[in-house]
Formats: sequence, C-alpha cells, structure tokens
Amino acid sequence: MPATKPAAPLLMLGLPKGSLEQATLALFAKAGWKITQSSRSYKPGIDDPELDGRFVRAQEISRYVEHGFFDCGLTGSDWTLENQSKVFPVCDLIYSKASTAKSRWVIAVPEDSPIKSVKDLKGKRIATELVRVTKEYFEKQGVNAAIEFSWGATEVKVPDLVDAIVDITETGSSLKANKLRIVDTILETNTQLIANKDSWANPAKRKKIETIALLLQGALNAESKVGLKFNLPKAKLKVVVSTLPSLRNPTISPLSDPAWIALETIIDESVVRVIIPTLKSHGAEGIIEYPLNKVVY
Repeated sequence: MPATKPAAPLLMLGLPKGSLEQATLALFAKAGWKITQSSRSYKPGIDDPELDGRFVRAQEISRYVEHGFFDCGLTGSDWTLENQSKVFPVCDLIYSKASTAKSRWVIAVPEDSPIKSVKDLKGKRIATELVRVTKEYFEKQGVNAAIEFSWGATEVKVPDLVDAIVDITETGSSLKANKLRIVDTILETNTQLIANKDSWANPAKRKKIETIALLLQGALNAESKVGLKFNLPKAKLKVVVSTLPSLRNPTISPLSDPAWIALETIIDESVVRVIIPTLKSHGAEGIIEYPLNKVVY
C-alpha cells in the first residue's frame, strides 16, 4: 500500500531575517510556536503542521505577501509603505530588537553640521534605504534634494560621502555613538502582521492567521506585566483596592479562615516594587509574583 502523502501546510509564513530575527523567534516561542533554524538555511522548522515558512529580509516580505508566495508575514509598516504593497494589515506588533517602543526614521547630520532644519538640505545629498518614502517627504516639504539608495552602514557615510542620512533608530544611541544629530523625524514605524488579500478572504486561512495574531498579541501584552497573588485580612480589602489602582479588579477568593481572603491580579511589572511593600504594610501575607506568557484581552 503506497505511503500517504502528507497534507500541504495551510499557511506559508514570512519571517524577517536580520535584526528582527531573534526577537521574532522569541515572540513566537512565548506565543506557543517553536521555530528552529539552521545557520545556513532560510527554511525554518515549525512545530505546527499547518505552518511552513521562510526567512526573508524584512524589506522584501510585503512584496512576497502581496504576490501570494506568503499567506502572511511579519515586517515593518515602513517597508509595506515603501513597497506600496497591497496587503491586509492584520495587527500591530510593537516590538524590535532592543525595545517595545516604535522605531523612527529620522534625518540625521553630523553634530557640527551647519544644517539645522529640513530647509537647509536644499541641493544636498542624502543617503537612505527608504528612498521612495524619503523622496515623498522632501517633496511635501518643498525641498529639492538628491536622495540616493544606501546598501547599509548608512551612519558612516556622513559627512564624507553625503550631507545627511535618513536612517531608522529605536533609542538614538547608535546615532549619538556616530556623532550624529537628529534634524527631524519623517516616519514612525513598528512591526505588523500582514496578510495576502486572497488568503485573508479564505475562511480556513483567515482563522489560522487570526489565531496567530491573537497569541502573538497576547505574548506581547504579557511582556510588561506579572501576576501577583497574596492573602489579605478581609477588613483591609477596601483600603487596598482604593489605594492601589492596579488592583481595581482582582480575583477574590475566600479562605478557610473567614477573616482572610485571597486576591490575584495582573499588574505592570514596573509598579511591583511599590505595590509589594504597600501590601505588606496592610497586613498581606504569602505574596507571590510570577511571570506571564500571554495576556489576552
């Protein structure tokens, strides 16, 4: 009897190769998918028979999604705009290699440059990877400048090769390290899950894409939060809830001792250092803080 041919995966997924690669793999792992890779292969292993994928530069993913090679993919909204790709934006996923904040495309010049504003760049030469969007920006500003494509290492090209650059930054630290000063921001961007329009119209594919979006968003929601549970004298409930805004809607359970209750809640990790001592001062006991994998609203 001939062997049964394995069913084709439901979705082909585009994964960003390069600076977002490791952060994306970590996000998928937290969402519940283990993606393995070989250093010499652009084809990952995914522990889900409904998914196949390829690692491709983020700059190209929106084009491959639009053309249907990928059913969906993760890329920056900047590259979808740059490529003018006709895709369906499923959801924003605000994460990057260094932070959970949006990134910015900025105009930068050397610290000692006489250039103070966009108008000062009239007739100047500017290098960037984001050529089309940059040209549109300068046209809207009424500034005629020469915009040229940069293959990378854009920061080192000023002032010897060009007068200014348009480059992406998360924290600005790389620009400062290269003694560059920001003149203006032309675009904010973040990672998005995007889908091919035909794939989005397919009920089975759309359901799977929505599942991926739900769990990836849940994983991101959990990154800045922790779970907290503790026992509290029942008489202290009102004062604790009124003085700690993050505990407005805790889960409250009775204990065997009717004078005590158990509370459980989710709070921002940044406020734990303030909340725990306050809880202790109100008589809380058995305080447990624990990490979260996903928070789905």
